[in-house]
Parts: sequence; C-alpha cells; structure tokens
Amino acid sequence: MRIAFMGTPDFAVPTLDALLAAGHEIAAAYSQPPRPAGRGKGLAPSPVQKRAQAAGIEMRTPISLRGAEEQAAFAALDLDVAIVAAYGLILPAPILDAPRHGCINVHASLLPRWRGAAPIQRAILAGDRITGVTIMQMERGLDTGPMLAALPAEIGRKTAGELTAELAAIGAGLTATVLERLYQTGRIPQDGARATYAPKIEKREAKLDFSLPAVQVERQVRAFNPAPGAYFDYGNERIKVLAAEVSELSGEPGTVLDHGLAVACGEGSILPSLVQRSGRGAMSTAELLRGFAIPAGVPLK
Repeated sequence: MRIAFMGTPDFAVPTLDALLAAGHEIAAAYSQPPRPAGRGKGLAPSPVQKRAQAAGIEMRTPISLRGAEEQAAFAALDLDVAIVAAYGLILPAPILDAPRHGCINVHASLLPRWRGAAPIQRAILAGDRITGVTIMQMERGLDTGPMLAALPAEIGRKTAGELTAELAAIGAGLTATVLERLYQTGRIPQDGARATYAPKIEKREAKLDFSLPAVQVERQVRAFNPAPGAYFDYGNERIKVLAAEVSELSGEPGTVLDHGLAVACGEGSILPSLVQRSGRGAMSTAELLRGFAIPAGVPLK
C-alpha cells in the first residue's frame, strides 16, 4: 500500500518500522517540527524524523496542516491510507479525506476510554487495571471514529515509560495486521456514553500531592516517569521521585516520618526508593540521604 506516516515521539517509531518491514511504500513521513532540546537548546528532530530520514523517507515537518498549500501537497501524494501515531497536530477535513481509505490512528487506550492526548498517564493515575491499543478510523471528532481492532494490556506497577514502550510494540503489530485485511475489516462504532477524556499533562500536575491517599501518590510517581517527573520541594531543592512504595506508616500529610524518607500522605505514606536531584543522575534514596539530609519531622512542599 502507498502510505503516509504521521507521528512524532518514540511511541510512533515501532509502527513506522512495522510498515517498512511489511514492505509498504512510505510516500512521506510527517512529524512535528524540530524543537529546542538539551542545555544548548539547539533544534532537535523528533524520533520519527530521525528514523524516517535514516530509512531514506521523504520527511515533512509543517507547523500546521490547515493551509491550502500543505493540504494540496498531501493530496498530491496519491495515498491509499495515512497511518497516524501520536502525531500531535489536528488533521483538518481535507487531510482526513484525501487518502482512498482515509486516516487510521494508533491510539494508546481501549476506546472509548481515555480519548485525548495523555491516555497512558491518565489510565495510571485513575488506577485502571487494564489498558491497551485501539486502531481507529479517524473522523472529525476527538478520537471518536469507528474501531478496526484492539488489544488489551495489564498496567500493574508499570511506569508511563514502561507502558508506553509495551503499547508501542502492540500498536505496531496490530497496525500491520489491520492493513493486511483492511479491505475486509469491519468498523465498530464507539459507545460515546462510555467515553472518558485524557487531557494533556500539565507540568504543575507533577508536584506530589501528599494530601491524597498513598496509593494515589504512588500512581503519580509512575504516571510521571519519565516525564515530566513527579517531585517535591525541600528548601531550595527540587527532588524528583522516580519510584516509590506504599507504606502503612501514618502522620500529618507531607511530613517526613523517619530517617528513610517515608512521607505521610492523606492515608498511609510513601517510601521513595529512586530519586533525582536537579542536575544529577538518578540515585537510591539511601544515596541521596548520605549527602543531603532530610530529617524526620520536617514538612515537604
């Protein structure tokens, strides 16, 4: 099939690889433009752009697809289908309608649950036991289109990073399977009454809220690992918490309860096990406390 691939982050790369391995013709790849990154703030291409360029695929990085010129260039590709995986730009109607079989999205949830930008993090925060990947025919609504296929995955104690990698692999295989039988695949309408929404993660959400029960605070830690990183402030220092356990110790929420950095929550407490100071690498809590004392009894912000 003649395909345009549209994606930006690491999540999308396995699907692009699967399309190449299946022998499809990738007429062009679309990704969001390079962004400032690193200490020097130089422009860095997205993971999809780097992979597409390595494979010799024509690369396009428009700021928007709303202009007539970009839409005409897309239509001129004469596509069978466009595959979209975490692209991050809105596809206007002329883009959705240009390929013969429309645009197909690889979405990291079991729709209609968690439509929107951050389905993986929202599923972890909500304490969901199961998530998955849905392959969906795109239409003008936000992740409202009919479903072509879906596969579940258990969340367990996985971080957002671990779950993203797992779902990316599932999505890649499922997309390849759907394309093999695209002409025969039925479309299953979504039940809009069961829909939930996953708005993008705001940086302010990553600050740990110790007024919540410890089980919810621990979900914050996993949902924001690796980015933006759950954290608390102590003095002038910001400490990221990359992993934590739930403890039965109790006390005033936000108070350090012992010399091992157990922190009281609204119910129970959490015990950070992997942390990171600003400008430093990840370390165990014991390593942190050897050079940066946080005594019992102090309140954390």
